[in-house]
Amino acid sequence: QVQLVESGGGVVQAGGSLRLSCTASGRTFSSLDMGWFRQAPGKEREFVASIPWNKNTYYADSVKGRFTISRLNTKNTVYLQSDSLEAADTAVYYCAAASRPISGMIANIDYWGQGTQVTVSS
Repeated sequence: QVQLVESGGGVVQAGGSLRLSCTASGRTFSSLDMGWFRQAPGKEREFVASIPWNKNTYYADSVKGRFTISRLNTKNTVYLQSDSLEAADTAVYYCAAASRPISGMIANIDYWGQGTQVTVSS
């Protein structure tokens, strides 16, 4: 079992930045694929970014060039640096962990965090 706890959400003006953090416990962190998904009001949950154990990175087209995912295995933590935020980025952001490649797919996720709200005001 893996527990995921997110932090770092909040309200920011368009063009601003936020850094989300997610700390995992309960299983060897370095072996997990880690990722971020988001869900805006009235929309389905969607893939944002992922980073497997080898630290390759994958991004949704909508955030490529603006968001950066990273992980620090010594702290069991994955980060999402979000820059040049837009109103369309407003959503609840969920940390996710998987024992297989995430490949952008919700079906591949084994564990979810509780979510953290990001609101971008225009």
